[in-house]
Amino acid sequence: MKNKFIMATAVALSFAFAVSINSCKKKEEEDAGKLPNIALTTGTGYTSADATVGKSAAFKIGIQASKAEDNDVLTKFTLTRSYDGGADSTVYTKDLSGGEANSYSYDYSATTRSVAGKEKYTFTVVNKDGLVNKAIVTLTAQ
Repeated sequence: MKNKFIMATAVALSFAFAVSINSCKKKEEEDAGKLPNIALTTGTGYTSADATVGKSAAFKIGIQASKAEDNDVLTKFTLTRSYDGGADSTVYTKDLSGGEANSYSYDYSATTRSVAGKEKYTFTVVNKDGLVNKAIVTLTAQ
């Protein structure tokens, strides 16, 4: 009788342990691979979509970024710009830590070139897993 009780207890503990491991694995699998969040700022004074603007036109583009998972904090923010389909050049970059690793906002104000053409602005955030998400705005100056 004592052996049956010990055997039943061992089976119950093994089952509980297996369920616990599976639920942890399932949670990790659900969380794995989530891109960090990034969105363009909308509202008065912000350019939040591709647009046609004048030459030498002032504009402001903003972003809000945040972690998508509790443990996958933001680690880096980068803003690049390219002209007329050319190579990207870095305008601004920042390593994120502290409170910025949970959420980060950035506003970029500038003026388009004095010549007609396309200007592409790419805002990029990276989380601690190395996953990258981007928001892109292309301005066509005429």
